[in-house]
Amino acid sequence: MAIESSTFSPHRSTVADFTIRHGDDLLTRYEPLAPDVDWLPLVHARALPGGPVDPDFYLAFKAELLERLRAARPLDGLVLDIHGAMSVVGLIDAEADLATAVRKLVGPACLISAPMDPHGNMSRRLVDVLDLATSHRMSPHEDAARTRERAIANLVRCLRERVAPRRAWVRVPVLLAGERACTRDEPARGIYGRLAEVERRDGIIDAAVWIGYAWADEPRCGAAVVVTGTDRDAILREARALASAYWRARTGFSFSAPAGDADWCIERGLEARERPFLISDSGDNPTAGGAGDVAYMLARLLANAAISSGQKTAIWASLVDPAAVARCVAAGEGARVDLTVGGAFGSAGRVRLEGTVARLARDAPVGGDIAVVGSGGVRAILTTRRKPYHAIADFTDLGLDPAAHDLTVVKVGYLVPELFAAARGWVIALTPGGVDQDIVRLGHRHLERPIFPLDPEMPDPDFEPTVLESARS
Repeated sequence: MAIESSTFSPHRSTVADFTIRHGDDLLTRYEPLAPDVDWLPLVHARALPGGPVDPDFYLAFKAELLERLRAARPLDGLVLDIHGAMSVVGLIDAEADLATAVRKLVGPACLISAPMDPHGNMSRRLVDVLDLATSHRMSPHEDAARTRERAIANLVRCLRERVAPRRAWVRVPVLLAGERACTRDEPARGIYGRLAEVERRDGIIDAAVWIGYAWADEPRCGAAVVVTGTDRDAILREARALASAYWRARTGFSFSAPAGDADWCIERGLEARERPFLISDSGDNPTAGGAGDVAYMLARLLANAAISSGQKTAIWASLVDPAAVARCVAAGEGARVDLTVGGAFGSAGRVRLEGTVARLARDAPVGGDIAVVGSGGVRAILTTRRKPYHAIADFTDLGLDPAAHDLTVVKVGYLVPELFAAARGWVIALTPGGVDQDIVRLGHRHLERPIFPLDPEMPDPDFEPTVLESARS
């Protein structure tokens, strides 16, 4: 079960947000698979990042997984495909809860291997019930499929060679927004770039570094290192070295692009000569867990005289507001509308949007009904359901060309590869929302303290890893 969920978001993730796969449809997610292994597909649920998961849905999913596991036993190994940053209303450390239930059912002899996202949280409770764990080594996560392949290959290798893997786990008390640890840039590039070399050393099976998830308020949130292998001294040495390197680099992690408040970003973009110029409306990024209903950046665009007059132009993607979209659909393309938008899930701040329905799209696979409303120089995209805008076609399908507008404002953090390649200029707007990049102002209350940067003067921690032996030893 995989989702990234912000506890600072008013959105709640329900069964309607998840794609659930079984049988042969599920097996295709993991191709290529070891051909001489009998694979038994159980169930997997995946959702766009959002708010905490509805507990009734989580319990129903958990019950289904355990029921299918019970019927499939006995098992030699299991791939537990999780994200690491799932929050469930009323639970602390949801992935550990799920993994513990799985472990109890399959028993100590079954090896469990977990592919994960580095923006998840590798708690001591979770690593204690896993035998093998690995995470992506690229942010953005262009290597997600390779991570699953590595988790499967490690599992099959250990089963064939009758290996009982040891794990060296160490918590690193640093909590970063993922946008500060893009592997295109140092120091993340160097730290993640050394992992493949580490795992090739004698006695090592895998090396992984978790950045952690900054937008959940749980004690487990923060960075962690896990080195897996057969040689106790080797995994201790490498885990200690990686944790120390991460700690030493903590003040060097920064955004991949200039960052500032919304108005500064707008002015910076309007002054630039080349197009497309992209602005990350980062605080409400739905692919990090934002609700998608914050209209703050729209208000700042409309407040800019050059844009509101139509002298300059901007695309804004996007806002979830089913009621506003329904009014646009009822009015039809070309009609004038006077809307108040924002806060569909409860986020603060509603904004008046008066203009013309420039384009309608019905029954889009992800966004549902979609409306483009033109107001002055702004083209605001409104959706029925939460939708990321990660491809140029997402815009051109609505008759919008980023290269023909002065600004293209997208609810995203670091730019995904296609937008990164297209951009001729880019800045990050530090806007409010459930995934606010300025994590200090979010008001965490339940983190394990001290932790950087909330406690910037904290002393150097002790990086002596904990070694966990496999139950098969």
